[in-house]
Amino acid sequence: MEIYSTISSDAIQTISKATAWEHKIVPFNVTDKYIDIYCSEEAVEFAEEQELLTGQSVNFNFVEEAQLDDLLGKFYPKNQDERAKVKVYDKEGDEFLDVLIEEAKELNSSDIHIEAYEEVGRVRIRIDGKLIERYQIAPDLYPTLINKIKIKAHLDIAEKRLPQDGRIEYNDNGIKVDIRVSILPTLYGEKVVMRLLNNDATDIEISSLGFTKGELERYMEGVKQPNGILLISGPTGSGKTTTLYATLKLLNKKDTNVVTIEDPIEYTLEGINQVQLKEDIGLDFKAALKSFLRQDPDVIMLGEIRDAETANMAIRAALTGHLVLSTIHTNSAWGTIGRLIDMGVPPFLISSTLSTSVAQRLVRKLCNSCKKEINSEPKNLPKTYSPPFKIGKYYEAGGCEACHYTGYKGRQAVYEVISLDKDLGELIKNGIFDASKELKEREIKSLSENAYQMLANGLTTLEEVYPILING
Repeated sequence: MEIYSTISSDAIQTISKATAWEHKIVPFNVTDKYIDIYCSEEAVEFAEEQELLTGQSVNFNFVEEAQLDDLLGKFYPKNQDERAKVKVYDKEGDEFLDVLIEEAKELNSSDIHIEAYEEVGRVRIRIDGKLIERYQIAPDLYPTLINKIKIKAHLDIAEKRLPQDGRIEYNDNGIKVDIRVSILPTLYGEKVVMRLLNNDATDIEISSLGFTKGELERYMEGVKQPNGILLISGPTGSGKTTTLYATLKLLNKKDTNVVTIEDPIEYTLEGINQVQLKEDIGLDFKAALKSFLRQDPDVIMLGEIRDAETANMAIRAALTGHLVLSTIHTNSAWGTIGRLIDMGVPPFLISSTLSTSVAQRLVRKLCNSCKKEINSEPKNLPKTYSPPFKIGKYYEAGGCEACHYTGYKGRQAVYEVISLDKDLGELIKNGIFDASKELKEREIKSLSENAYQMLANGLTTLEEVYPILING
């Protein structure tokens, strides 16, 4: 289309996608005094509003409806939420629940959300960390579906006022999956979240998670040690458990006793002794760790270090010759030291037991079938971020059937790996907690540097890495 070449990126950024579609307009030129737009004749009503907002005059250029739709689709592409086809569930039958679970498993989904609203219910599936709407449910059929889930999860179908938690051991059509069910009363009915667990960890390879060559070498130094603590930090849903299980797969040998305490058990791996946390009967991380030390372990994996008692028990286990793997909530790999000190662990014990500290985040990767190249705009980067180098072009998400109109397909972890050597240990022991100079000398890249490199390599979008650039 010839008019494509007349449209500047600066003009496109003057209005939002929602405004463009609502008023059916596409700006193509902007100056200090006026904006030129392509539009239909109905968009004239928008002129006064736009002039008030921008203080600029609006010049109209009328085009055919079909041509305008093409322009809107190209310069303001709609995402999955707006374009993906949502199926309607309007028939009773047990097969829908089976279809739902099998579809979620096939799409590598982690959670299924079933929600009630005034006029319709909906089903959303979490793929690559984001929820995607897949079905709508007629209000009269919604209670029936909820009751079927309750029955399978061995819950009380008569109780609709209080939250309930249950479990479904699904095994049908060759698909075996452990599902944790959470039911919450809401305004228009009960909301159900089904979390799919029991994923086989045998296919997880540590080399494919996202470590750079140097990071993997530093990480493996800690894994190969006979004792010490290896900690992985990051928010919920950042892939910490996957990294831990890829590590356990390497350590899982016939001559090694590996025990874990988890909440919940997300992966299964033959040869590892896995324990499910049950705090209601006193089986918490501290109690389990105390028992583990009497089980002659070589490797201990704690799902999370949550408090001072668990932290000190983990230190004790490392001091007595065990390799301890666990997770902790901090923003950076070096920030783990400060967190342990806040928990009451003496600095000299941290310096003598903590061998490796890792921070990680998960970043969605662009779908190669529909990603779009755009010019880099330095002004779009966070104001507090200083990029290590300039990028001429990067990519933004499109949307196609292959990626369910999200523009993304799959995720990759971004890491920051610190191997604590003798010199870094001395800093901790002496209470010096600014190690930026020492980390730079060791060429240890931060989360933000690695995320920015992913953007430069065309693997993801600025939208995805933006939070990491601010905080990493």
